[in-house]
Amino acid sequence: MNRMKVDEEEYWHSSKCKAFTFDDDDDELSQLKESKRAVNSLRDIVDDDDDLEKFSWSGEPVGSISWSIKETASSSSNAPEGRDSGLQKGSSSHVAFPKQASSYSISSFFKGRNKFGSFQSLSDALSDTGIKSYAPELRRPKAEYKDYSSDWSPKDTVRRMQRGKICSLERFRSLQEKLMLLDEAVAVHDGNVITAILIFLKRTLKREILFQELEVRQVALRHLIHFLKETGEQKLLLDLLRFLDRTEEVALSRYREHLSIQEAEKRREFLKGCIRLPFSSEDAVHVQDHYTLLERQIIIEANDRHLEASGQSEIFRKYPRKASILNMPLVTTLFYSCFYHYTEAEGTFSSPTNLKKTFKIPDKQYVLTALAARAKLRAWHDVDALLTTKNWLGYTKKRAPIGFHRVVEILQRNSAPVQVLQEYVRLVEDVETRLNLAMKYKCHDVVIDTYRDLKDRHQLMAYRCKVERGSAEEDKIDSILSNLQIRWKN
Repeated sequence: MNRMKVDEEEYWHSSKCKAFTFDDDDDELSQLKESKRAVNSLRDIVDDDDDLEKFSWSGEPVGSISWSIKETASSSSNAPEGRDSGLQKGSSSHVAFPKQASSYSISSFFKGRNKFGSFQSLSDALSDTGIKSYAPELRRPKAEYKDYSSDWSPKDTVRRMQRGKICSLERFRSLQEKLMLLDEAVAVHDGNVITAILIFLKRTLKREILFQELEVRQVALRHLIHFLKETGEQKLLLDLLRFLDRTEEVALSRYREHLSIQEAEKRREFLKGCIRLPFSSEDAVHVQDHYTLLERQIIIEANDRHLEASGQSEIFRKYPRKASILNMPLVTTLFYSCFYHYTEAEGTFSSPTNLKKTFKIPDKQYVLTALAARAKLRAWHDVDALLTTKNWLGYTKKRAPIGFHRVVEILQRNSAPVQVLQEYVRLVEDVETRLNLAMKYKCHDVVIDTYRDLKDRHQLMAYRCKVERGSAEEDKIDSILSNLQIRWKN
């Protein structure tokens, strides 16, 4: 509270429009304090980094105590109506300014009033052209005025690039400087900086020189190869790999170009040319299979499009095709053949068994794909025939390379009836898994027979409460519980 009163009193004492006070109006000490506060407030807006110091014509530093006293005395000694002469007198001892350029005096600038008697803010005063010479110009830090293309060393340039500063690399003209710049970027392990410098080197160096230097700089070489792959600069990438004698990578990069070819016929011709490239033995087999598969797909697509358009095939009328088979993976092609061409002879290109034999599809993959296709058509007889095998003595047996628990899950997803599910749930070897599946899909006969085989009377009685009263399952449980020939464990 006391501080507020003191500030209030100082305000009224320093204002030109003073209220009545018993203090002497010509108190030079109060005017000196007022001038000192004005000078200090002006210093706050001046850049601390500005090492320039302003002097008056008398040789005294502008803003010093002696300069403030003289300025205050000169302004207070003149009457309000004689301020024009005061301006001429004051300007004679300090910097000379054009008289017609401004209507302000130095004293009125510090005290906030122009020579016509109107008050003005500090920002308004600074905006006047004649006052700008009194107040030093606001400046940025000196570091921001440095030229971006100044004589930075390679190390300093890399550090600035790490911090996100704008740096011009054009000043590095010699090969030695460019390589030093690249080595510094590799030393700091910054991939973005390495890539940026590699782009600069790619643009300013000949290919042969760039490839020779990168051959001994493996980190930078890997960055450039990755960059060329991402940007799709296949020609430069192939030239680089040929220079490095990486024939397999050259072949793979060439093979990767087929992804940009949309038309099936052109892609087939491109893949045919890729077969002769120097792939590894394993990759060469994949490329050959890719070409053969696409060739098969073109034949199947043309034939099925004709059948669908003519309406001669019942399956195409009942299940119209939703998409073309061209450029589809092998598993998708196999599913398509099992769906539309399952009964065809092995000699046709669209036969599932022909695809299995040609591309050496494993039994597990073939059974899984064919089972999903035939179950989707609800062809349960085909499912049964798919999972039935015959030994050399002529005996048949159910066999599932993927496991009968997966067979049950696939059949259930395709809404197989309970009778079909129960047949395959019984074939699940693990007892706990079999019981869980039987209870989950309400295969009551399987649960009852399993508990009977386990001779678990308590579990069978507990399950009796879960079946419907008066149902065939309840009668079956009662019949088993009343059988005296069964030796129960509990």
